Amino acid sequence: MSKICKVTGKKPLVGNNVSHANNKTKRRQLPNLQKKRIWLEEEKRWVTIKVSAKGIKTLNKKGTQILLNA
Repeated sequence: MSKICKVTGKKPLVGNNVSHANNKTKRRQLPNLQKKRIWLEEEKRWVTIKVSAKGIKTLNKKGTQILLNA
């Protein structure tokens, strides 16, 4: 499963863990993804999407139209 938000498009970032001895190992910073069921009034059905916490706030503010336009 991909870890990409359907609303904002957030993806995992890649960086380094840096130890006290300055050893570097790769790490991933994952977005805060949640599974969310959303009712689409136009299609009269429920849709389950993976969306970040910021994407949930965006859906609450702007509505589900942004899902249909994307």
